[in-house]
Amino acid sequence: MKSYRELIEQTFEFPQKEFKVRDHELLFNDVPVMDIIKQYGTPLKLTYLPRISENIRSVQAIFNNALEKFKYNGKYTYCYCTKSSHFSFVLEEALKNEDVHMETSSAFDIPIVRALHAKGKVTKDTYILCNGFKMPLYTTYISELLNDGFHNCIPILDEMGEFEEYEKNVKGSYRVGIRVAADEEPKFEFYTSRLGIRYSDIIPFYKDNIEKSSKASLKMLHFFINTGIKDTAYYWSELSRFVFKYCEMKKICPTLDSIDIGGGFPIKTSLTFHYDYKYMIEQIVENIKWICDKNNVPVPNIFTEFGSYTVGESGAVLYNVIDQKLQNDKELWYMIDGSFITHLPDAWGLNQKYVLLACNKWDDPYHKVNMGGLTCDSMDYYNSEAHTGEVFLPMINDEEPLYIGFFHTGAYQESLGGYGGIQHCLVPAPKHVLIDRNEDGEITTRLFADAQTSESMLKVLGY
Repeated sequence: MKSYRELIEQTFEFPQKEFKVRDHELLFNDVPVMDIIKQYGTPLKLTYLPRISENIRSVQAIFNNALEKFKYNGKYTYCYCTKSSHFSFVLEEALKNEDVHMETSSAFDIPIVRALHAKGKVTKDTYILCNGFKMPLYTTYISELLNDGFHNCIPILDEMGEFEEYEKNVKGSYRVGIRVAADEEPKFEFYTSRLGIRYSDIIPFYKDNIEKSSKASLKMLHFFINTGIKDTAYYWSELSRFVFKYCEMKKICPTLDSIDIGGGFPIKTSLTFHYDYKYMIEQIVENIKWICDKNNVPVPNIFTEFGSYTVGESGAVLYNVIDQKLQNDKELWYMIDGSFITHLPDAWGLNQKYVLLACNKWDDPYHKVNMGGLTCDSMDYYNSEAHTGEVFLPMINDEEPLYIGFFHTGAYQESLGGYGGIQHCLVPAPKHVLIDRNEDGEITTRLFADAQTSESMLKVLGY
């Protein structure tokens, strides 16, 4: 019978950059996963911090090379979209790279900016792009940042009434952006995004408000589409429409010098994943330049705000298969010591797939399994991969327990799962371990958070 290793090597190009096998055990970014499990136990969330910086530097280099290649006379700026993961260790890792800035989406992001500034991680020169529909507290916090000298804090207007708040509260001169309401993908449930200002309203709004202001100037147009940056006719047509609007605005607004093309680079959620980042970035830069040249306007500076791309591939969740149950004649269930619903809510809510691999037993034979979580909810399962409708894992036919890992889970899962709050069926949030490398390249680990306790949950519940 074939081993699990042979199955993986025959199905995929394997080993890959971040996944290798040594002595029938898995390495994740050259970190021996079983060593981490032996030290900390399961269930376990881990974050491999160096991957965050690797991804940032990779895209910065590709963008800057593309600007040079096409003689593009503008700058590129990388912003991290905080909503993907608000944890301090993520922001501090991202911000230690040169020329990395922030994009926020709610009022409670602003105290994070303040805390990072107090620690010296951001300066008053750092770009803070403030997105989202804004409640009064959010506009108040933004106005306070501007009044305190954070001159690169740029509120991105999501609706026209928002502008009045800054006019009323900001004391000196300041700059704003306008979010343009993009059309959603044709198969989407509705036609136009609820976020942003309609194309037809932008010029009248600018002339009646921003142009007449003695304090405000328009710096940026912002654009984001939900499906992300993909090589599709839909993406290119929306991007072109947006850049044509920039050209139209630039002719009447000399202070407009930047566009934000949002985020949405995909990440590896299957070992079959292939995406040509270089091709897409070069196409974006070339398209923007071509449209601007055609309209005789100077090219804009380009901002992006990558969230999942920045942090997603740094994360993993590790489990122990604690039991196997045969239901019916051939329905084999592997029960894990955690829950998909609470630990990987995207796998449950969006049917999101992740890279799933055994951590050990790679030379053992394999079979088809269903994976079950600990909650008493019939939806707490995982039984298909991105490349196939099935899951294959090593057999458990000796004393050695099987450990499995879901990889590239670093974006959104904690915030969607209600980190530190009440979990479905009160299945506790697992331990969280941070993995880094010191100056000599040696692996270092530290416990960021212990497993959630029943006391913490009972307190929230009022007992």
